[in-house]
Amino acid sequence: MNAAVSALQWTSTAATPLFGVPAWLKASSQIDVAALVVVAIFLVVVALIRFAAPKCGAIAWVTAKETLLQPLFLILTLFGLFGLFIFPFLPYHTLGEDVKIVVSQGLTLVKLVCVFLAIWTASSSIADEIEGKTALMILAKPVGRQKFVFGKYLGVMIAVTALFLILGIFFMNTVAYKLVYDARESAKELPTAIECYQYVVKIAPGLCLAYFETIVLTAISIAISTRLPLLPNLTICLTIYALGHVAPMLVASSAVEGMPIVGFFASLICAALPILEHFNMETAIAMNRSVSWGYVGLAGVYSLLFAGVAMLLSLALFEDRDLA
Repeated sequence: MNAAVSALQWTSTAATPLFGVPAWLKASSQIDVAALVVVAIFLVVVALIRFAAPKCGAIAWVTAKETLLQPLFLILTLFGLFGLFIFPFLPYHTLGEDVKIVVSQGLTLVKLVCVFLAIWTASSSIADEIEGKTALMILAKPVGRQKFVFGKYLGVMIAVTALFLILGIFFMNTVAYKLVYDARESAKELPTAIECYQYVVKIAPGLCLAYFETIVLTAISIAISTRLPLLPNLTICLTIYALGHVAPMLVASSAVEGMPIVGFFASLICAALPILEHFNMETAIAMNRSVSWGYVGLAGVYSLLFAGVAMLLSLALFEDRDLA
């Protein structure tokens, strides 16, 4: 009862003059509080990895620290923040549906920036260390190849997760502001803080799905980096990214009914490569539907299973790699 009364009081005071900025600030404060909880959980997990598996955690920590301190991390962070900042102010001419375009573009930008960081870091952490004989010096110590590969993967994921949290938190705040901005530009009634917060909560599963896709592509990039340098790694990962989204659409499309060979190869690609379209919520955004957390959980299990397969492949490729 008290919670309901507090919610009604918050709603009644949320929409105020000054272009609804106080309403957006109240919604933003709720978003930031929830984000701080996620950040705290992330830090706890990093600490547990560091102390539960000392050798693997040490490799992960060094890899993550090197990634966070390199200029590329700062460049990608500034690039992502700048893109997310300007998206709400661009004219899309969608007759009141601009926020959907902002959400779609923001999710794609966050995902691609994090994937690029993962691929670049995987190549510099494994491929370059193999070529520079640094990996040989590390493995000369009592560190097995399995711990080396898993430590590198965890280190890359720690850095990627840090970037994902920075961009994701900023992205949710810009979406909340976009609702107020569109209402102001259209001379409509300004949304309340609760309405802004509820809309952001509805798109939160999209961020989780984008993160799961990053987990899969990072594992694939680690596997490729055990044998190939940066440019081939980047090319292969981008190809897998494109095929993982296009092939399922071809299989489901009626346009391939008259072209069985296209359908056959699309089905073959879906069987061999991860179906990344599972992590896409473009359709849900276009139809103004929310993605259930049950689906997010299933997608998370799928991403972990495929990442596990990719890591087993990376161990097999790295096991007989000549480092001398």
